[in-house]
Parts: sequence; structure tokens; C-alpha cells
Amino acid sequence: MSFTLLPAVDVADGQAVRLVQGEAGTETGYGDPLEAALAWQRDGAEWIHLVDLDAAFGRGSNAELLAGVVGKLDVAVELSGGIRDDASLERALATGCARVNLGTAALENPEWCARAVAEHGDRIAVGLDVRITEQGHRLAARGWTTDGGDLWETLARLDRDGCTRYVVTDVSKDGTLRGPNTELLRDVANATSAPVIASGGIAEVSDLVALAELAATGVNLEGSIVGKALYAGRFTLPEALAAVRAVDSAGRAAG
Repeated sequence: MSFTLLPAVDVADGQAVRLVQGEAGTETGYGDPLEAALAWQRDGAEWIHLVDLDAAFGRGSNAELLAGVVGKLDVAVELSGGIRDDASLERALATGCARVNLGTAALENPEWCARAVAEHGDRIAVGLDVRITEQGHRLAARGWTTDGGDLWETLARLDRDGCTRYVVTDVSKDGTLRGPNTELLRDVANATSAPVIASGGIAEVSDLVALAELAATGVNLEGSIVGKALYAGRFTLPEALAAVRAVDSAGRAAG
């Protein structure tokens, strides 16, 4: 299994933006979301992580715009942000995206989340946004503004309900270019048999290589979302793809 990179396109008020630690008001604008997504596609991306930040924060919706972006891409899309009920889930799936990422709803409405997973299987991933505190590993909900419970208890419940994939973010790392929390990612991957996608903190190609090497040792890491580092020009997507493919190739040669 190759280690997958998912360049992120986060959308607020119709524009591609990046946040720092997920906080509203920390946006840096990067222009047209479709142009951003098409640029990643041209650069070799096989997946795009597309997020409606306004929906996630409960302050509006870019649903029509995002549906238009999905429709113009030839690559797989993971759609996220504000998917919390039957109507928003059906609208998201109807875009033709490969899968949706549930966040707040998975924490606040377990029965609905379980039903969605049972009905749609691997088209549903669950985002686990983690704050590491004196009280332990806590989950963040509603655009990271409220506490969503204990990580490990929630993960066990989601596993029982058949969740097929998790997107794991250390909130303190997101958008900071300070490197991923590999210890957290390893611990979550060891606690579930479902694949884990890393998110948050990627700063250098070496961060992605380290995660790909971890995956090559058998840790249940499927890939990584990459956002701010690409937009900030820390490296290019082709450079990153080449680096993780080299790890994959080395692993297959060794195997």
C-alpha cells in the first residue's frame, strides 16, 4: 500500500484559505479554490482534501461552490466541513466525492454517525481533532470551539460501529509548520485496525518521509493531508510525492 498525500483546499467566504490552529480569524487567503485544486491535480495529486470552513464553523456554506469544484476534478476528493445531518450528508455525497469526513456529528450524534457508517461504509471517514491536555487526550468539536469527549473512548465506540477510516489532527500543530505529532499518530494507529490519515503540522518533506517510513514498518498510517507547507512554498507537491514514493519503493525492494 502506497502512502497517499492529500493536498488541502480549505474554503471560507468562497476563497481558498489556511488557518492557524483551526481558529476563525487567522485566515490567510490563497485565491480561487478551483484553481488551487486544479493546481494540485496538475502536480500529480491523486486525492484532494476539500473543506468548507464556513459550514464547519456554523457561519454559512460554500456547498454549491465545493460541488462545482468536485465536478471539475479528475481525482478523488475527501469532502469535509459541517456534515452533520441527513440533508448535508446526502448533498455532500451527491457531489460525486469519493468520501466525506465527519467531525462534530461523530462526537455529538453517535447514533446518526453509526447509521451513516452502516449505510455508506468506506465513503465515510471520521475526523478526530485532538487537544492534549492535563485531563488527557480530548477531542475538539464545532470548528474546534467545544470539547468533544475523550479520544480513546470515542475511538473504541467508533470502531465498534464499524468506522473504516480516521483523519487525526493534533490541533496544537495545525497550520503551525512545526512538524506532525508522530507519537499521537502512532498511538491512534495502534489502537484501531482502521487506516489513519495524518493531518496538521507538516513543515518539510522530511516530515512526510518520516510518516511514510512509519507506515512502511507496518504502522497503520495510510497517508497525510498537506496544507500550509505547500501554500507557503516550503516544498512542492511533486517533490513530496517523489520522496514518499521512494520510501514505498525501498519498502517493496526490502520486502
